Amino acid sequence: MDGHGSGLTVAGVVMEELRNLLEARNRHISKALSIAHGKPLHIVRGEMQYLHASDGTKYLDLVNNVSHVGHCNPHVVEAGQRQMAILNTNSRYVYEELTEYLGRLSSTLPESLTVGFLVNSGSEANELAVRLARSFTGNHDMAVIESAYHGHTGMLIDLSPYKFRGPGGKGSPEAWVHVLPIPDTYRRPSIDYLAEAREGMKQAGPLAGLLIESMLSCAGQVPLPPGYFSEVASAVRSQGGLLIADEVQVGFGRVGTNMWAFQESEITPDIVVMGKPIGNGHPMAAVFTTPEIASSFGDMEFFSTFGGNPVSCAIGMAVMDVIEKEDLMNRAHVLGERFKNGLNSLMLEHELIGDIRGRGLFLGVEMVKDRSTLEPAAMEASEIVGKMRDQGVLLSTDGPLHNVIKIKPPMVLNHDDVDRTLSKLQNCLSVV
Repeated sequence: MDGHGSGLTVAGVVMEELRNLLEARNRHISKALSIAHGKPLHIVRGEMQYLHASDGTKYLDLVNNVSHVGHCNPHVVEAGQRQMAILNTNSRYVYEELTEYLGRLSSTLPESLTVGFLVNSGSEANELAVRLARSFTGNHDMAVIESAYHGHTGMLIDLSPYKFRGPGGKGSPEAWVHVLPIPDTYRRPSIDYLAEAREGMKQAGPLAGLLIESMLSCAGQVPLPPGYFSEVASAVRSQGGLLIADEVQVGFGRVGTNMWAFQESEITPDIVVMGKPIGNGHPMAAVFTTPEIASSFGDMEFFSTFGGNPVSCAIGMAVMDVIEKEDLMNRAHVLGERFKNGLNSLMLEHELIGDIRGRGLFLGVEMVKDRSTLEPAAMEASEIVGKMRDQGVLLSTDGPLHNVIKIKPPMVLNHDDVDRTLSKLQNCLSVV
């Protein structure tokens, strides 16, 4: 008999605990909040690139780009604990942590982007970026890319085709929202994307801005075609608007060649939004812009109760420490190439793989039933994700057709993790 006094086996106790948790979840949590990975996983501990379940299973996490420098990274944990024991207040006071952190972030950006606003989430940051664009330009309308997701506030749901065209959405965008097609070189290879973007902006009329991810995430891990970023920058500015680069998914060195994905172009955005990995799981986000745009609020004060508090700043500094000291940007480049080379080898053997794309540790594997018709293999993609989960590797699917397996892991991945993933993926592909 076990310690519960019920005669249950250890496995039985684990299942009973999970059932109790799910019952409580059903009572207290809206069903609008889904459960990841197809079946409930009772995760009890994080350890760098791994998650540990209550049944003892150790999972390699290949989708949590929030835990950028690793789940429970000791340096980040210690920095937060130390600062919390000294001071935690708000940014109406003057303290070194705030200005040091803003200066450190600014030093990674083009020299014109010197003014930062610290807030609590990517959603809050994107909404602030839109407010700044409207205030500075005097225009109201916004442009976005098809299948984009920019946040969960009311305004940002209206700016997220991924949501308003998805399940439960109202379908048509608001009149002030103008949607540009996805510049997808795999599914739409013969399109002149630059002309398409120019014409789309022209038809939109006066704009406050274009809110665009520097690499498209929910649209299927799609890198922007060469010249596209500079073209849309020119086009939105010709309509009186600003270029807002959403780096929430792809920033902080994930692409492997630059700190920010937009830096792969020669264009400097007017506003840059940061989130998710900025605090390694601590709720933080930031908006950086020029002094002129930042001052456009005039006499209206901007204040975030928790944004830029000393604990958040200490955690943010610790994340930057790890990125720099462990050379994680270069690691993303090296491991990303290792991943892509292995995935391309698998594509030669398995017709189900239609396309491999992305850079660094931001990769997409598009699954198709037929490489000529590009018929999406959404069910097969989900089946592979489920089989990989059963082998201890966490992945997920995304994209407009739900057939893209996305890879965006903690940046502390190693060579063995990549090789084992490729081996397990080979096994799964062979039986689907």
